Amino acid sequence: MHENFAVEPEVLKTKITAETARISWLELQKFYASGAVLQVSPQLDLVDVAYAFAVDDKTQVASWLAQSLIERVAPAQAQLWFEQKAELWAVVISPWVLVQSTEREMH
Repeated sequence: MHENFAVEPEVLKTKITAETARISWLELQKFYASGAVLQVSPQLDLVDVAYAFAVDDKTQVASWLAQSLIERVAPAQAQLWFEQKAELWAVVISPWVLVQSTEREMH
């Protein structure tokens, strides 16, 4: 999502919001298998996290990673979502697919 020009933060957040959608975990399997799926804690706003990734805010992303508020999806969680045929909120911030459960699909 890196552009060759500066984008107003609210414009970029609006674009990210428009690209956020509910998607079945089953449809995300190939991305999970390639290690490209990151789970975002329900404590965080998915759009804010995607924005931080999009503008390459390394400090904020590192802080969330250190607090385990963003992490790779654990195999046990992936299996649970698979069994539940869970639907998650997701947004692509290449090369990552950020997912967030807003229901009781968490372990």
